[in-house]
Amino acid sequence: MSTNARELFAKRLRQIRLSKGLSQEALADLAGLHRTYVGSVERGERNVSIDNMERLAKALEVDTFELLRDHKNEFPPRQEDT
Repeated sequence: MSTNARELFAKRLRQIRLSKGLSQEALADLAGLHRTYVGSVERGERNVSIDNMERLAKALEVDTFELLRDHKNEFPPRQEDT
């Protein structure tokens, strides 16, 4: 079953937030967003704007693309890289 971009973003946001030991409230404060907004984003209830993706990524100190990166579907290394 494939995951859509909103679900993937929600999952990665939560994973990265937890890995950094941040609460939703702390992340919201760092990003200048409301706590309930961050919670609804993590539940996949919001269609997040690119601007808010960037704010959340900066607050987490990661590149925005990391919040959309699906690690399980990464390409294997090319032959010349091995």
